[in-house]
Amino acid sequence: MTVYVIDDHPLMRDALTMLVHRVKPGLKIIPIHKLNVVESTVEKNGLPELFCLDLQLPDTLGMSGVQVLKSKFPNVPLAVVTSASASEFETRCLEAGANAFIEKSNSPTQIIAALRSLLITEEDEAQEDAAPAGPTKLSKRQKQLILMLDQGLSNREIAEKLDISEHTVKVHFWRLFRRLGVNSRTQALHFARTNGWLGI
Repeated sequence: MTVYVIDDHPLMRDALTMLVHRVKPGLKIIPIHKLNVVESTVEKNGLPELFCLDLQLPDTLGMSGVQVLKSKFPNVPLAVVTSASASEFETRCLEAGANAFIEKSNSPTQIIAALRSLLITEEDEAQEDAAPAGPTKLSKRQKQLILMLDQGLSNREIAEKLDISEHTVKVHFWRLFRRLGVNSRTQALHFARTNGWLGI
């Protein structure tokens, strides 16, 4: 499994590489300093499991880095890891196709949690798809989310309680909804109540 860290600042590449190593042991991490060598680097080192992309590279402008990566690797999760502010750039990045927006000013714990939410292995997917949805088949985090839904907590309140970013909460909900076959918080809560899961 290979993660590509694309950042033109050597210190930031090293720091992010160390954090990615903490996400999942055994990952192969390839640092890249600019966008126009991504394809040749992937050909040499193998298909990506995740891209970590800085917005401000010497050969990108605005959302161009996100757009190029998603056009060439549409099925690979993409985390924008940047010093740019979420208030100004998060919505634009997500609309361009990014799966997560992570500010470099976040705590290491928050960055690790956001990256972990994107690193779902094929084996994990196969186990989830093969097993019927049930409380014993949910992850610890998914069980926490159901309980917090029942408490009526907002995404921001959940993020604060779990010490993760608000966008990571949204990614966790997306995975939970897919797991349960529902499309909203209300449907997920109804599913949990109908199946007697509250208290899990």
